Amino acid sequence: MLSTLLTRAAAARPAAVLLAAVLLLAGCAKPAEPPPPAPGPDLPTKIVRAGPAEIPGLGPGTRRLIPDGTSQAVVVTGEDADSSNSEVVLYERDPGRGWRAVVGPWPAHNALKGWTDEHWAGDNRSPTGVFGLTDAGGRLPDPGTKLPYHESPSLFTVTGTGFLGEPLEGSFDYVVAINYNRRPGTSPLYDEGTRPMGWDRGGGVWFHVDHDGPTQACVSLELDQMRELLLWLDPKSDPVVVMGDGKSLAR
Repeated sequence: MLSTLLTRAAAARPAAVLLAAVLLLAGCAKPAEPPPPAPGPDLPTKIVRAGPAEIPGLGPGTRRLIPDGTSQAVVVTGEDADSSNSEVVLYERDPGRGWRAVVGPWPAHNALKGWTDEHWAGDNRSPTGVFGLTDAGGRLPDPGTKLPYHESPSLFTVTGTGFLGEPLEGSFDYVVAINYNRRPGTSPLYDEGTRPMGWDRGGGVWFHVDHDGPTQACVSLELDQMRELLLWLDPKSDPVVVMGDGKSLAR
């Protein structure tokens, strides 16, 4: 009887060892990685479209001053608030693509003492802001501008010297009136009686030919650049000048 029991126990031992090994492996082995998810349908790519291009350097406040219908802008950027040196770039606006530079930069001069948000007669500062460009003239014949042009060899003659002792002769060979404190549609020469803000707030602010020195309030360019400006400006584009020192324009 005893031998029979021992024989059965011996026969059962390998099966128990095998079962224990299977259980040990089942508890400690690293589970198999789950299969990768089946690929789903392709999702559409989101396209981010850029808006119309803006004029570099202009802040939201300055941009709001440019009329919606304007598609020509002359941007005059001063070196700083107290500098008489600046540069000029001409921009055109496409309804879909926005603004793009078409000419420039050109070196320019502005008023002796720089720029101001509140111009007064005799302060020797150029007014900052956005102003229309509607009227032109000069001592020389009309070069072919689309703007109304008042030619007068006598009335646009200037003599004397500037702030640095430079001769002023020829400075008014070509001029474009800047519509600061003036009534559009009048000759650049005849704004003295049409200053809406009064005489004390100054006027007679023009683009004119550079005389190698600072101005009283105007912006000056070389003769060839003034001629190019006159040929480029188009009343149908409602042209404006955007002018001031860089910090002011960035507001």
